Formats: sequence, structure tokens, C-alpha cells
Amino acid sequence: MPSSAKSFAAQSATTPLGPHSIQRRTPTDTDVAMEILFCGVCHSDLHQVRDEWKSVMPTVYPLVPGHEIVGRVTSVGSSVTKFKEGDLVAVGCMVDSCQNCKNCKRGLEVFCEKGCTLTYNAPDKHTGGVTYGGYSDSIVVDQAFVLRVPDNLDPAGAAPLLCAGITTYSPLHHWNVGPGKKVGIVGLGGLGHMGVKFAHALGAHTVLFTTSPGKAEDAKRLGADEVVLSKNADEMQKHTGSFDFILDCVAANHDVNAYINLLGVDGTLVLVGAPDQPLPVSAFGLIMGRKSFAGSAIGGIAETQEMLDFCGKHNITSDTETIGIQQINEAYERLLKSDVKYRFVIDMASLKG
Repeated sequence: MPSSAKSFAAQSATTPLGPHSIQRRTPTDTDVAMEILFCGVCHSDLHQVRDEWKSVMPTVYPLVPGHEIVGRVTSVGSSVTKFKEGDLVAVGCMVDSCQNCKNCKRGLEVFCEKGCTLTYNAPDKHTGGVTYGGYSDSIVVDQAFVLRVPDNLDPAGAAPLLCAGITTYSPLHHWNVGPGKKVGIVGLGGLGHMGVKFAHALGAHTVLFTTSPGKAEDAKRLGADEVVLSKNADEMQKHTGSFDFILDCVAANHDVNAYINLLGVDGTLVLVGAPDQPLPVSAFGLIMGRKSFAGSAIGGIAETQEMLDFCGKHNITSDTETIGIQQINEAYERLLKSDVKYRFVIDMASLKG
């Protein structure tokens, strides 16, 4: 039988999130049911709640956001072999895909040719409605899309790894960042602070670019070898043509050519931030140096598990501020002001209060 779950939902683009009851499906033989302990707050949650991506991903209300989920297994289907009751597990940005197309078979479920099923606001092939995310007390997910959380990681700090973590780890991994490489991270927010941690742990010489002088000390604490104020032309000029790889985590409109100029021959600038307007790119900036300008999303399930295991080995979690679900609307307003270091995480025990 389907089960009722407590959640917080948006009923429209202009109303605050509030308590809402949802139905979770009856677990199938391959499903894992879990109690949600913590859920990270991603900036995309805010965009989706306010229907700011209506041209590409219109919001269906009521909307229950949340795709940075850490929980405890409460039951498993008869065919589940990967997990057992009591395991500490995680769910990220997707909960299903066809699992048969070329991309799925390559471990790139996020690029499923038939479209992966996002954790929330996506057509739910099981219920016929839409998927509901992690701002709730429970969830049911096929075992193929459930991940194991290393026991040594703080569950609250691990939650943002399921989006902010894999979004930054995947391109660093794909473009072979490691010892001997000079790597730039643009922006020190929810994504950028994870980029700094990963680039440092991978052994690269890590440089943080920021517009805020006050972030220099924190950047070095997180692992940056150098901090460059991007508004300072002289500081930028010193690094011209010297980077192997730059990860751009800025979601606002900005001048990407300034960073393309910093790439060396065969260097790559990868965009993981998502500005809402097209970014002008100088053709000659790319041509002269055989440089690449690319984009990247989250990784597939296998790569996400690899990232979690890497975090367990290096004791990496997100820097977080834990809130109760009742503070989510205030958190959204603070998120707009970048008033968080560096990721809000909801303690779902607050739903019981």
C-alpha cells in the first residue's frame, strides 16, 4: 500500500513553502524505502519553487523540492541485494532512467537518451503524477539509484555531496585534474567551496578566483594555494596563459573571456554554474591556444559512488549550516544574498515537531 509522508511544499510560485502531506509508492521488489535524515538546500530548489526555469523545466505544483538526501534504510524489496535495513544511504538528483540506452550502459544515467527521472518535479512512471523530493520524512527509490554513505562522514555534511559535490567532482575527474596541474575555481559558494576541496585533495595547485577580498582566508582554509581577486586586472594578468583547467561555478552573468585568457595551450574552462543569459565568447580567445570551453552536469551513479568513497577516504564534507524545515523560507531569502557558508542542510527531525 502507498504510505503517507510529511513534507514541506510550494503551492505556487509566490507562496511560502509549508506543511503538506504526500503519498509515497508501495515499494517494489527492487525498491529501497528510507527515512530521510538530512536534505541539502540547492539553489536550483529556489529556481524551481519560483518557476524561474519555466521555459525549460516548468514547475508542477504542489512542489516538494530537495535532491541532496541522506537517510537510513527502513525496508528493502525482496530482490534488493545492495542494501539492508539500517544502512546509511543517499539519493541525489535522479531516481530513475531507462537503464538500457547507450548512455545508461556507460554509467551516464544523467544523459539517458529517454530522459532520466529527476528526484522532484519530474513525471513519475510509478504513480502517474510527479516525483516529490527530499523536503520530506521518507522516500522510496529503486536500489540502482541509491548510494552508500561512508560511515566516517557526518550525515549532514554529506548531504550536499549529492549535488554540489558530484557537480564539481565529475568535471575535475573527467578532465584528469591531479598532481602537476594548475587549476582555477571561480566563485566560493556552494559549488565553488567543494571545487576547492576536491582540487586540493586531487593534488592540483589550486587557485580560487573571487570578487570578495574577505573570502581569501576561508579559501585557503578550504585548500586553495592562492587567491586571486578577479576585479584586480594586475592580479589576473599575472596568471595569463598558465592554467590547465578552470572550473567556473558562477551562476550570474560574468565575463568568461577573462578566464579563457588565463588558460594555457590545450587548457579547458568548464562551466557548472548556470547563468540565465547566453555568455559572449571570443572566438580568437579559444582559437589561439587550442582552448576548450565546455559544460558539465552531475555524474552518473557509479561516479557519484566513487565521489562519496573519495570523500570518505579524504574526510571531505560540505561546510554547512543546519536548519529546521520551518526556517526554509528564511533560508531561501538568505540564499539570494549568498548569506550562507556554504550550504544549508535541513534536519528532517524538525518535521516531527
